[in-house]
Amino acid sequence: MERREPGTFYPTSGIGTSAFTEDGRALLVNSALFDDAYSLGYLDLEAPEVSILPVRIEGVQHIGAGELVGVARLRGEHFQVDYNIDGCAWGYEGVLGQSTHTLRLLRVLWGTGATSGGVLEGAHYHRGDDCWAFAFTTATTPTQLYTLEGPERTLRQHTRERVLGVGAGLLAAGEDASFISHDGLRVSARLYLPAPELGFTGPRPLVYYVHGGPQGQERPNFAWFSMPLIQLLAMRGFAVFVPNARGSTGYGFSYTKRVDHDWGGQDRLDHVYAMTQVLPQDARLDVTRAGVVGRSYGGYMTLTLATRHPELWSAAVDMFGPYDLLTFIERLPESWKPYFAVAVGDPATEEGRAFLRERSPACYIEQIVCPLLVIQRRNDPRVVEQESRDVVERLESLGKAAELLVFENEGHDVLKFENRVRCYNAIAAFFATQLGRDQQACTNSMLVL
Repeated sequence: MERREPGTFYPTSGIGTSAFTEDGRALLVNSALFDDAYSLGYLDLEAPEVSILPVRIEGVQHIGAGELVGVARLRGEHFQVDYNIDGCAWGYEGVLGQSTHTLRLLRVLWGTGATSGGVLEGAHYHRGDDCWAFAFTTATTPTQLYTLEGPERTLRQHTRERVLGVGAGLLAAGEDASFISHDGLRVSARLYLPAPELGFTGPRPLVYYVHGGPQGQERPNFAWFSMPLIQLLAMRGFAVFVPNARGSTGYGFSYTKRVDHDWGGQDRLDHVYAMTQVLPQDARLDVTRAGVVGRSYGGYMTLTLATRHPELWSAAVDMFGPYDLLTFIERLPESWKPYFAVAVGDPATEEGRAFLRERSPACYIEQIVCPLLVIQRRNDPRVVEQESRDVVERLESLGKAAELLVFENEGHDVLKFENRVRCYNAIAAFFATQLGRDQQACTNSMLVL
């Protein structure tokens, strides 16, 4: 530290979890030192010079893109490693060869069979009994409790949590819909289609869902607040496309940083490319009846897409999204402003103000042609109520269709159950009206959240 020059930034190894080897003389660490999406490193604590050496992992069974998210020692030189691959959890048991700095994976713990296509909520290994207890959820099942027992790692499910009144066969499991974007970058995505049991036929109208953050990730996780909305829309007969465009977490540090100081730039083009080049190729989808919805940053992107690419959308739902980046940053809590000046744009400089103005949906609002539903919370400290009122009042002054739904007792989201019921049903009804109802009614009546 004494040798570092002031103002000089040094690369870090981005060390996450770590675990001692059996003899206590070394650490196995999860680090970004050798791989932007994280990998294992070996730190010899008795070496005269501190250095981390790469550890080769053999026997990986998953495919796709994602990150190594954790490592833990089990017993002896057996270790557990966990991955987040395209939003889905994969866990392995492996054995470390210290002399070769190699971790040989012996078996999959979760990620296949009954524990495929979902998210690990938590896991505990009991060394005395050599078994695991863990919680796991998918897009169609609430969090369930499992154990892995005995030398063969026999899987046992101990709970039967379910959605009351809705058969499991009526929910959408989702499928991988990742694509190569306009500049060759792979974008992870999932597509949720109505279950066949619902009786819908023909190409489905499309709802394009943009997550918040932008440093966030949509995963097939029933315990996450957006999944009930996705499922409700699928049960109403919509196909729901959920991309993790550049700027999302879960795909390496550089992928997340691609959105810095570029809100409404390359991230926007990821969505435009999906809507114009990728989704029209799927005969199951009717992209001529498409709506876009997003929350927070996703609300900003919803407004950006609806105003700058109006030809793509028949409806849009902005959930507390920034409308004018200048007023948005000005209205932020003081502790947030330095970060946004670096990551989004600095309103203190003329160049920064011009950039923020150019990337604001407010500059293109006259171009919107589809009806807009705006959802806002009275007590939101991040995207304050006036930000949403500004967009609605401007559209009303232009004679365009806009509706504002405000929740009096919410902060920066809609979390209370009764508010979610009202909010999600309002969104589903809005899209049903604007995108057109099917002539063939769904055979199942349990379609109200």
